[in-house]
Amino acid sequence: MIERLHTSNRMSKIVKHNGVAYLCGQVGAGDSVAEQTADCLSRVDELLTEAGSDREHILQAVIWLANMADFVEMNAVWDAWVPQGHAPARACGEARLARDVLKVEIIVTAAIKD
Repeated sequence: MIERLHTSNRMSKIVKHNGVAYLCGQVGAGDSVAEQTADCLSRVDELLTEAGSDREHILQAVIWLANMADFVEMNAVWDAWVPQGHAPARACGEARLARDVLKVEIIVTAAIKD
């Protein structure tokens, strides 16, 4: 069974299937990449909770930065957020994001807690 939450014509914020939660890409508010990353990750936390998961169950993260020069600043926020010993498989690349003010977008896949 596939369960879709917060579904519009374009996308669902959460899709659950076979014990895995797939979250849509999250962006955040703020002027700096650190502020946007922190806000983005708080949104990820909310969706993970709603999906029946948490940070310790993240399987994979894909991070898009508008500018790879922000890699170190984004990683400082990310590293403080990820629980010790629970780092997911991760990729990070540079991409043109949907709006010019966006500096980071994070896509997360997580196991649903039993």
